Amino acid sequence: MVDWQGLQQAIGVTFKDMSLLQQAFVHSSYINENPDFHLTDNERLEFLGDALLSFIVAEKLYHEFSHSSEGELTEIRVSLIRQETLVQLAAKLKLGDYLLLGRGEESTGGRHRQTNLADAFEALIGAIFLDQGWDAARDFILTELGRQLEKAKAEGMGRNYKALLQELTQAKYKQLPTYRVVEAAGPDHDKGFTVEVALSNRVLGIGSGKSKRAAEMEAARSAWEKLTSE
Repeated sequence: MVDWQGLQQAIGVTFKDMSLLQQAFVHSSYINENPDFHLTDNERLEFLGDALLSFIVAEKLYHEFSHSSEGELTEIRVSLIRQETLVQLAAKLKLGDYLLLGRGEESTGGRHRQTNLADAFEALIGAIFLDQGWDAARDFILTELGRQLEKAKAEGMGRNYKALLQELTQAKYKQLPTYRVVEAAGPDHDKGFTVEVALSNRVLGIGSGKSKRAAEMEAARSAWEKLTSE
C-alpha cells in the first residue's frame, strides 16, 4: 500500500486532486505494460516542473545575487538544479519508493536510477503547481533548495568551472581541454546530455545535464576538482 499521506506530510502539501500526485510517479515503462491504466505517465508533468524549477530559481537568484552578471547567474543556476542535486533531493524525500515502473525497469534498478528520480522530482513540482498554484510550487522549490542556496551564497557555487579548468590546463599542461557529447537521450522536449572533457586522450571528467552547456559545466567541475586534488 502506497503511503501517499506520508509523502504529503514530507513535502508539506495536501493535494486536492490525488490523481495529480500519483501521476507524478507513473513511469512510461509502466504505461507501456499497462496501456489501460487510468493515468498517463509523468513526462508532461516533468516538462512543466522543469520549466517552473528553472524560472523560480532564476527569479530567486536575480534578487539574491544583485551584483552578479548574467553569466554568473547562469552558472549558479546550473549548479543548483543539476541532476545530481535533484537526485539528492528526491532521495531525501524517498521519491523512488512511490514510482510505478514496468517490470523491466524495476528489475534493472529503475527505482534508484538517477534520471527517474530527477524526473519524478520535477514532475512533483508540476503536480504541485497544477493542484495548489504558483505560491505553493515556489515555496516547495525554495524550501527544498534552501541549503544549496545558502551554500551558493557562502561558497560561490557559481564559479565558471570551464574557465577555471582552461586556466589550469593551460598553466599545467600547455593544452586546452576538449568537450565531447557521449550521449544524448530522451524525448526532444526533455533530452538529457552526457559530456566528457579530456586532454589529448585522457578523460578528466564526465558530466550530465538537461543542456549541453550544463553537462559541459558539470564535466568541467568534476575535472577541475580532480586535478586540483592531485
